[in-house]
Amino acid sequence: MNDPVVLPARNRLNKYYKDEKISAGSRVVVRNKHTCPGRNSIKKTPLTFSAYAEVYYSYDFGEPGNHTKPSFLYNHNKHNELNLNLGLLKAAYSTDRVRANLGLMAGTYATANLAAETDVMRHVYEANVGYRLGHNLWLDAGIMPSHIGFESAVGKDCPTLTRSLSAENTPYYETGAKITWNNDQWTVAAMYLNGWQRIRRPDGNQTPALGTQVAYKPNSAILVNWSTFIGNDKADSVKQMRYFSDLYGVLNVTEKFTLTAGFDYGMEQKSEGLSGMNKWYSITGIARIALTEKLAMAARGEYYHDENGVIVATGLPDGFRVGGYSLNLDLNPVSAVMFRLEGKVFNSRNEIFTKGAELDKHNLSITAMMAVAF
Repeated sequence: MNDPVVLPARNRLNKYYKDEKISAGSRVVVRNKHTCPGRNSIKKTPLTFSAYAEVYYSYDFGEPGNHTKPSFLYNHNKHNELNLNLGLLKAAYSTDRVRANLGLMAGTYATANLAAETDVMRHVYEANVGYRLGHNLWLDAGIMPSHIGFESAVGKDCPTLTRSLSAENTPYYETGAKITWNNDQWTVAAMYLNGWQRIRRPDGNQTPALGTQVAYKPNSAILVNWSTFIGNDKADSVKQMRYFSDLYGVLNVTEKFTLTAGFDYGMEQKSEGLSGMNKWYSITGIARIALTEKLAMAARGEYYHDENGVIVATGLPDGFRVGGYSLNLDLNPVSAVMFRLEGKVFNSRNEIFTKGAELDKHNLSITAMMAVAF
């Protein structure tokens, strides 16, 4: 039998792209392994607890006076200060028919990325329940990790220290109901959502938002995922329907060398009274190599094009057109601990970055982090 379908789920606390079976709500479920040492076999408890903490220091050579990096970044976004990107406590319950997840968080990621939510809900990483309707068919509802993208806020699970432009500007979480079917090679899911990364709906919005996800993993070396979103993220009186497609693939060339490539494309209706669509897209490529059992390197190249400012507004005629490159070094002295160091460069068509009191087309930063998961 082939390996079960594996996705780089957005809430995983295990090592990057480790082979485990996923379930609806992007929650990882490991096959039960029964051993029979005798009559006194130990029964696995359905309730588990886990914790994750990621502390970082980042230096932006633009030296922003308010210690905040460019507004389109939501992870590791503080300059020249030691800070907590994500502290996460999670409880998970899983039986043959029922499952549930509750994750509470704090950190600069939560403050920046959930700024539109109420004060209390900004500390909820996930809160969802699920029921198995039939063979390999699950219904989940609540606050869940997003079905879009191959990165998450849990840095230890991602191939690079900082997140890509694509990840930072697509949903990290979603709220709604999700039905998922999977077998050894396929995962298919459909969602009814409150909106584009929303816990609560925007005021005046009654338009349903929908999502889909199809993942194919024919063997342990290949994964292809296609996710979509359709909905309106504004009040119905100024409705602008958004259509979004996220396609990515992961190729394990060898046991030590992995390639990841992603392409996002979105369209949104222009303002009321104007015809046509505003469009944007992004391209991401990452190569990661394990040099030893404890040491790894990763390089990323990316480009984000949002001429009309649908996702990233600049107020400039050419909008947001930014390319980036990064190189990071990873050290895992023990399985529960990771140290990372990364250098990253952004190049923009326009002067959108600050450098002291002036504007610049370029941005350079260096980030170091330490993460612990248990």
